[in-house]
Amino acid sequence: MTMRIYVDADGFPNAAKDLLIRAALRLQVPVVFVANKPVRYEPSVILSSVIVPEGPDLADNRIVEMAQPGDLVITADIPLADRVVAKGAFALNYRGKLYTEDNIKDRLATRDLLYELRDGGLMTGGPSMYGRKDCQAFVNQLDSFLTRHLKNGNSQK
Repeated sequence: MTMRIYVDADGFPNAAKDLLIRAALRLQVPVVFVANKPVRYEPSVILSSVIVPEGPDLADNRIVEMAQPGDLVITADIPLADRVVAKGAFALNYRGKLYTEDNIKDRLATRDLLYELRDGGLMTGGPSMYGRKDCQAFVNQLDSFLTRHLKNGNSQK
């Protein structure tokens, strides 16, 4: 079965999208953008999109429905990453962090703690602006993941 890449495309940085598309075209890995609005890209047989209605978690739920073991989901949403990893898929955020069975529960706990600290007013602000360093980390991790998993036939390591 061919590995697919599913993208939680609402809020996906354009710079990362362009790099993802280039890698997907080069390696012929199908990419599905899931969003509540159209995603712009040049037409290609390996690029497609699914538009879901606006609403909390509708895109996330659709991605979880479609993702299969060995697939890659690109998202900044750690709870979504947790759900797809539980199905045997992998998740990568826009800043180059790869989520696997080995680390997702720790990442989820950290996210929840930071949420509580912000909610309690003990911490303010969110993530920094998406920049060149983030984009480079994303493309490096994406290339490494694709090289490893395409060569190994979608192994779960």
